[in-house]
Amino acid sequence: MEQQLDSSAERLAEQAAADADCVQRTLAGDVRAFEALIERYQRRILGTVYRLLGNSHDAADVCQEVFLRAYRSLSSLTEPHRFAAWLTRIACNLALNFRRGRRSGLSLSADDHADPGGSSAADEYLVETPHDPAQSQEARQAIEQAIERLPEKQRLSLVLFAIEGLPHKEVAEILDCSVEAVKWNVFQARKKLKDDLAEYLNE
Repeated sequence: MEQQLDSSAERLAEQAAADADCVQRTLAGDVRAFEALIERYQRRILGTVYRLLGNSHDAADVCQEVFLRAYRSLSSLTEPHRFAAWLTRIACNLALNFRRGRRSGLSLSADDHADPGGSSAADEYLVETPHDPAQSQEARQAIEQAIERLPEKQRLSLVLFAIEGLPHKEVAEILDCSVEAVKWNVFQARKKLKDDLAEYLNE
């Protein structure tokens, strides 16, 4: 287990270093370096935005805007090695703004008193994008509908923390609420989804 953790940490460090290198090269005028970042993160960002919007066409439009905004604002990134988190924050904020304008992959532990900040296999089940061929159409629809029925703050907290892996503090900043509120929203979302997705989680 310890070796696996060390290996994972090493991979993350290597990825962060590669991101930082691409950022510096982009700022120096190498457009191909930013294209490498797009290729590296496009699928992840599209998946994140899709889960927040629930519409593939809207998600594609917002995803395009995310990378455009990131390119224009790249010089403001003070920690290039944290490009992935910075890009995800841009994606979340743009998706939230889009949702507000449009309106005018999770722990489901049987123990309802579990740590609100914990995670389990259910979180991993929802990490795959909605277009993953490994999931049946019926399962994908059930997941999407169950998440869509959640109250907005619970849905967003769940997606950002449990699925996208952002720290509680970053989620709180994005949603403009306290860390405790994020933990509570994630906890409540997991409880509500447990029954809806029970048959799929037990497969």
